Amino acid sequence: MKFILDDNNSGHAIQNYGAFEITISGKVYRESLVIMPERIIPEWRPARFQELKQEDFAQLASLTPEIVVLGTGSKQHFPDHQLIRPLLEHQIGLEVMATDAACRTYNILMSEGRRVAAALIMIGE
Repeated sequence: MKFILDDNNSGHAIQNYGAFEITISGKVYRESLVIMPERIIPEWRPARFQELKQEDFAQLASLTPEIVVLGTGSKQHFPDHQLIRPLLEHQIGLEVMATDAACRTYNILMSEGRRVAAALIMIGE
């Protein structure tokens, strides 16, 4: 589904998302990734929700966003509270939703100038 035109004025925006791929600034990604307004971290380690570890959330915390939007694949799944401890310790907010909703939410928060990181597990897992 085509989502938004990327004008690069406020940062990296998600242009398109669908089963097994996300398009950002004209480039197609087919692996889990982290996107922030100023950078993209391709090939984020967990390929599926069940593979998430506390170290993945520590990596997200090290990016110092004010909020993390976690896209958990085709369905919303909530991580165990022990896994998200690094975010809690750094007072970083967490929103959990299916990846398609996370893409939309990221674009909205990014366009508002928020320091957001979207950690996206591929749709269609």
